[in-house]
Amino acid sequence: MNFALRAAYTSAGALAEWAAALAPAGGSKTLASLAGRRGVLERFVRWGATHRDPARPLVWLHAPSVGEGLQAQPVIELLRARRPDVQVVYTHFSSSAVPLAARIGADYADFLPFDTTRGARAALRAIRPTALVFSKLDVWPVLVEEAVRQQIRVAMISATMAEGSGRRGLMARALLESAYASLDAVGAIDRADAERLVTLGVDRTRVQVTGDTRYDQVWARASLADRSAPLIASLASSRPTLVAGSTWPGDERVLKDAWQEVRRQLPLARLIIAPHEVTPPHLTAIEEWARRSALRCARLGAPDAPDADMVLVDRVGVLGDLYALADVAFVGGGFHAAGLHSVLEPAAFGVPVLIGPQYEKNGRDASLLIATQGARSIENARQLAAALVTWLSTPSARAEAGARARSMVQGGLGAAERSLALVTALL
Repeated sequence: MNFALRAAYTSAGALAEWAAALAPAGGSKTLASLAGRRGVLERFVRWGATHRDPARPLVWLHAPSVGEGLQAQPVIELLRARRPDVQVVYTHFSSSAVPLAARIGADYADFLPFDTTRGARAALRAIRPTALVFSKLDVWPVLVEEAVRQQIRVAMISATMAEGSGRRGLMARALLESAYASLDAVGAIDRADAERLVTLGVDRTRVQVTGDTRYDQVWARASLADRSAPLIASLASSRPTLVAGSTWPGDERVLKDAWQEVRRQLPLARLIIAPHEVTPPHLTAIEEWARRSALRCARLGAPDAPDADMVLVDRVGVLGDLYALADVAFVGGGFHAAGLHSVLEPAAFGVPVLIGPQYEKNGRDASLLIATQGARSIENARQLAAALVTWLSTPSARAEAGARARSMVQGGLGAAERSLALVTALL
C-alpha cells in the first residue's frame, strides 16, 4: 500500500473509531454498527484473558454480514463436531449479523474492530489465533498485515468475485493487493472465481476450488426444518401459497399488481410476505396495500393468521423456515439496486423460484437455477402473474420445476467438508 493511500486509510479508520465512541445506540444500521463497536477492544482483551486456552488452536472466522456468516456457519459446525480441541472466534461487520452471531456456535462472537493498527494489533494479541479466515471476499489490509507480522496463517473460504467487481479497479487493487497476496490458502467457489482472485493478487499456487458452503447450509436447514413446529404447523394449508421473501418496495409494486390478477384467477391463493426491512412504516404500507385490495391481512403469529389471505412477516430470522410452506417463491431484490436475496433457500425445499430482472450483482446462483429451469426471471407484473398462475394451478409443472431447483442445490453439496479441510490444514 503506497504512503498516501495508507495515510488516507488510516485516517478513515481513526475517524470511524471516533464516530463509534459518540454514536447513539439504536436507530439505523449504520448507527447500530458504530455503537456496537464501543468497547469492542476491551471485550476482546477480557475474553482473551479469561477464556483463551493457549494449549488449544484457535480459528478466527470473519464474515461481514448475514450472507457471508451463513457461508461460515457450516464450517464452524463441522469444526465443532470434528475438532472439539479448536476454539472458535466469529466476527462480523454489520449490525444485521448480530442475531446470527448469537447462535452460530462460536466461543466468542463480536463486531470486528475497525481496521487500524491499534485495533488489529490489540485484537490479535488478545485472542492469539492460529488462523484467521475470511468468508467470501472481504479482506482487511491492516488486520492481514498484523496477522502476517505475528505469524498467523490467513485464508479465505467460499471465495468469489463478480466479473464487474469494483475490487478490480486501480484504487481498490492498490489498497488490497498486498492483503490478497498474503493469503496462505483460498477456497474459491468455482474456476472462474479462482482466476479472478488471482488477478487481485492471490498466489495461484494457493488457490483451490472448494465450492460454496452456502449450499450445505441451506440444505441442512431445509432437511432439518420442523414442519410440526407451532409457527409452521399453524400456517399449513391446502391453499395455493406464494412466499415472497426479502422484498423491497420496488418488488412489492410489481407483486401488488400481479397478485390482483392471480387472485382473480385463483381466488384461494394465499400470500406470505417477508419484507427485507421490517420497519413500522414499511409494514404499515403493506397492510394498507392489503386493505385497499380487500385482502384479509394478519401479522405472523396473530390468531387470525392461519385464515388470512396475506400473512405479513414482521420479524427477521424465520424466512428460511417459512419457505417450507411455499408452493412457489418470489425472491426479492430483482427490482431493487441492492441485489437479489438468496434463491438457494427456497430451492433447497424443492420450491420453484421467480425473480426480477436485476440479478447480475448476486446472480451466480440465480443464473444456475434459471439454466436448470428451477427458476424464472420476469420483467414486469404481467409476466409475474402469468408465471404464478401457471405454477400455482398446475401441480405437475410446479413439482417438475421444484425438483430441478432442489437438484441444483444438491449438486453443490460438499463445499463445507472441503473448506474444513482447507482450514484445518492451517492448524
